[in-house]
Amino acid sequence: MRELLVINPNISASVSALLQDRIQAEVGSHVRVRTTAARFGAPYIADEASYAVASHATLDAWAAALARPGPAPDAVLIGCFGDPGLLALRESSPVPVTGLAEAAFIEAARHGRFAIVTGGERWAPMLQRLAQALGHAPALAGIHTVAPTGAELAADPAAAHALLAQACRDAVRQLGAQAIILGGAGLAGVAAAIQPGMDVPLVDSVLAGARWALRPHDPAPRRTQAGFDVRWENVSRELTSLGLNA
Repeated sequence: MRELLVINPNISASVSALLQDRIQAEVGSHVRVRTTAARFGAPYIADEASYAVASHATLDAWAAALARPGPAPDAVLIGCFGDPGLLALRESSPVPVTGLAEAAFIEAARHGRFAIVTGGERWAPMLQRLAQALGHAPALAGIHTVAPTGAELAADPAAAHALLAQACRDAVRQLGAQAIILGGAGLAGVAAAIQPGMDVPLVDSVLAGARWALRPHDPAPRRTQAGFDVRWENVSRELTSLGLNA
C-alpha cells in the first residue's frame, strides 16, 4: 500500500484532523494517509510573513517525518492552499511532491480558464505569484478573495456558504471563469455543498490533492534519497541531518 505524507504547514490541530479525515476518505483503502503538522509557526497563514515561516515549517516537518521509524512516504502533499515550501521540498525530495493549490490548478484547468475563490485579501498576490511560478498563469482568469480568512470562514459554515456561493457567481460573471477553485484546507466540503447552485464546476482543493495522490507518478528527478545541497546550521536536528556533509 502506498503511503501519502500530508504536511499541514500551520500549527492548527483541527486543520490537521480535517485534512486527515477528508483525504483518507477520498483515497479509501488505496493509500495510507499520514498527516503531520508544523512544529512552529502560526495557527493559519494569512500574509507574506506567515507564509515565509510556513515554508520553513514545511521543510522541518518533512525532515522530522523522515526521521521517525517506519517506511518513508511514497508522495508528499502540502496541505495548504498556497503550497508554502513546494519548490524547495520538490527540489530536495526523492518522491513526488505537490500542494493543494497546484493539484487544484491542474484539475480546474481541464475545464478551461479557472478562477480562485478563497478567504483572506492578502492571498491574491501570493496566489498569482504561485500560479505564475508553476506555469498556470495563462489558465487563471482571476482571483476573488473574500474578507474573512479561511479560519474565520470555517468557524461559521452557514454564513461562509452564502458568502462563498455569491463570490463564485461573481467570479463566473465578472471573470468569465469556466471552473472555480474553492481554495483552502478549512474550506474542504464547501464546493460540494454549494455546487448545486452553480453553473460551472467547483473544485475542492483538498479533494484535488487527494485525487492527485491516487494517480501514478513518475519518479522524482535526479535524487535517490532526501537531502539538501547545503549544510544547515542553527535549525532543527532533523533538518541539520539532511544537509550537505551532515
